[in-house]
Amino acid sequence: MEFYDLIFYLSMAAGLLMAFSLGANDLANAMATAVGSGALSVRQAVLIAAPLTFVGAVFLGAHVTATITRGVVNPEHIADPKIMVLGMFSALLAASLWVLIASLAALPVSTTHSIVGSILGFGLVAGGPEVVNWLILLVVVLSWVISPLFAGAIAYLIFTHIRRFIFYQKHYLQQAGKWAPRWIGLTVLILGFSFLFKTPLGEAIDLSVPVAVILIFMLAVLAWMIFRYLINKATRHMEQKVENVEGIFRRLQIMTSSYVSLSLGANDVANAVGPVAVIYIIVRQQALVAEAEIPVFLLVIGGLGIAAGIALLGSRVIRTVGTRITTLTNTRGFSVNYGSATAVLVASLLGMPVSTTHACVGGVTGVGLARGFSAIDLKVLWRIMAYWVLTVPIAALTSIVIFQLLRWTIFF
Repeated sequence: MEFYDLIFYLSMAAGLLMAFSLGANDLANAMATAVGSGALSVRQAVLIAAPLTFVGAVFLGAHVTATITRGVVNPEHIADPKIMVLGMFSALLAASLWVLIASLAALPVSTTHSIVGSILGFGLVAGGPEVVNWLILLVVVLSWVISPLFAGAIAYLIFTHIRRFIFYQKHYLQQAGKWAPRWIGLTVLILGFSFLFKTPLGEAIDLSVPVAVILIFMLAVLAWMIFRYLINKATRHMEQKVENVEGIFRRLQIMTSSYVSLSLGANDVANAVGPVAVIYIIVRQQALVAEAEIPVFLLVIGGLGIAAGIALLGSRVIRTVGTRITTLTNTRGFSVNYGSATAVLVASLLGMPVSTTHACVGGVTGVGLARGFSAIDLKVLWRIMAYWVLTVPIAALTSIVIFQLLRWTIFF
């Protein structure tokens, strides 16, 4: 078997492992708050998320990917296609192993940052320090702070608003009937913008900004009107109980969690199969490429891998984010979902690098802080942050070891 064919088949296996690890770790971004608040059981979360992420990966996933050097390494300084293929494989394997280890430890990490760190590692060995874009790397490091603070602040403000204008009011059920439809309208607004500007299918539709804005606002107003009628009708004969208010937000929370599952498959499948697609094109052309089209069969492999990771290991990280940092209710869980989705969308539109994983953990922490530091398990939070900081250096070191071993084995 020739070198290129061997690396391609090994890369498909590594891509499947990366997809599996991604599903195991990133399911928490979508379902942790729903499970933690009791809106869904772990089993229900898995049964909902697994098919949605597969559909998102195969039907909404990106069909074109950059060389996944992500600007961290300049590929022009690595002229040999064999070295690039070997490096991409090493980076993919190193990143998938780190995300898998974090998932087994039940701790959330950023899959994107794992890929960045592993690419950094092989780039340093293959081309030296001058091939590394240190400014991009600094921006990645800053995102460790930006993502959780941004999402945490929004989640804190939302839950504080819900508590002040609903729970602290005398007729809180009527207040819920007034405010919940508004939050639903705003949620549709955020999800609409997220779909059009943050998913590959939305970008492919390519609506002009004015048309997109008008369409999304119309959908948000329609959602507000429909749910105002339905909620007012449903609460008309309800008793003044906190559980009834939580029940309203429970349905909204399931809706937002389902959307995040769909977008998880659409946006993150490229982390798993993007490098494989690049290797696939280099294998066929035996030359470096600026971007590569992802074949449908790779999207299917990625989708299956993500779904399998969700089904077999997804519950571990879900429990950490959803139950161990702080106690969640449906209103708190909704605040986290809304805060993290808003933070990721706004920061992305501004060109700021953010991690959905970091945003979700930041949102959970922000909601917990609304009740004081005593509501946060700082020991769990410090462990999570330690894994965040270790992600880039450990992924880089692992990539270096794998790359050097393969290079010595194959070329010497």
